[in-house]
Amino acid sequence: MSTLTQIREIVVMNLQSIPQRLGASLVIVVGIAGVVGVLVALLSMSQGLGKTLGSTGRADRMVITRGGSNGELSSFLDRPSVTVIKQDPAIARGKDGLPLASGELIVITEVPRFGQKTGANVTLRGVEPNGFELRPELKIVDGRKFRPGLREIIVGQAASKQFDGLRSGSTLRFRGQTWNIVGIFSTNGDAHESELWTDAETAQSAFGRSGVSSILVSLKNVDSLASMQERLLEDPQLNVEVKTEYDFYSGQSSNLTAVIGVLAGIVGLIMGIGAVSGALTTMYSAVSARTQEIGTLRALGFGAMPVVASVMSEALILAFAGGLVGSLIAFIAFNGYSVSTLGSGFTQVAFKFAVTPGLVFTGLIIALAIGFIGGLFPAIRAARMPVTAALRGG
Repeated sequence: MSTLTQIREIVVMNLQSIPQRLGASLVIVVGIAGVVGVLVALLSMSQGLGKTLGSTGRADRMVITRGGSNGELSSFLDRPSVTVIKQDPAIARGKDGLPLASGELIVITEVPRFGQKTGANVTLRGVEPNGFELRPELKIVDGRKFRPGLREIIVGQAASKQFDGLRSGSTLRFRGQTWNIVGIFSTNGDAHESELWTDAETAQSAFGRSGVSSILVSLKNVDSLASMQERLLEDPQLNVEVKTEYDFYSGQSSNLTAVIGVLAGIVGLIMGIGAVSGALTTMYSAVSARTQEIGTLRALGFGAMPVVASVMSEALILAFAGGLVGSLIAFIAFNGYSVSTLGSGFTQVAFKFAVTPGLVFTGLIIALAIGFIGGLFPAIRAARMPVTAALRGG
């Protein structure tokens, strides 16, 4: 009988006997399912946050902030700087013939959470009229746009679902003033949906600001990006950083997603060690229970390799089953689940967990790795067991 035939026969026989060891086998499945489920859930959080922030922006729009600032909240551009920047020849013209640029003010406001007495910090973005023309992806899904000069607010769709009282027709009170919510907007699920928007001049008056935090501009063509960056960075009147909108918001998510990735790695490592220990114990027990069976097979001429293959196949199949169960649980429980977390500007960013096929594949690979390690040493022990000792039951 060839080695391949021996492997096939002994593997099939071993797998058919798994129901007889169902309790012990479930230890491996449940342990690995827990590792994969937790790991995929944590990584789906990072994936969802990165997707939300990474989908914000386009290559032909640029965000200009003060040099050295690490975000819009810590940036400030005075009125003379804003005027100089808007005069750059690379900036496209709007329907009104004016530069397609929006000076935008970022401040923090507090809004209530559902069922909680404490509030959450949310971004209030003051935008100029061109801010809407700059963003054709923005759609009003309920109510209307705010009117310039009035204390009116429109709310991002994600924020309206994540926080309490953010509905059309409701009011908010901050800075000693009452603000009316007149509409809900959607921007295809990007970071702006976690914000409140109002008129820039109204926000400047209410918060005592004379300048803006950033300027969003649209380029005539992408090819003019490098020349515009060079002009603005070399202008002695200015101290600015110039990035494409996509790069700006992707950079905002990098630190937080890295932290989540490290946390997932630590948790996965700790739980993985436990799962490997469980797999080792279970597979050693399985080998011990089959000692006489293995000895009989070796006496009949079966080689060491088929014995190793039978033990490894059991470990890998149970691990794969655990990986599938863990991934399925993570998908059902977390995919599309809406949460908010503290972003880089100390304000809440609403996003959805995203259990992607790539994460499921990663989870299955980790499950198989745990199964491989957990089955390897018991398989080697079974193969090296002397035939006479095995026939006597070890």
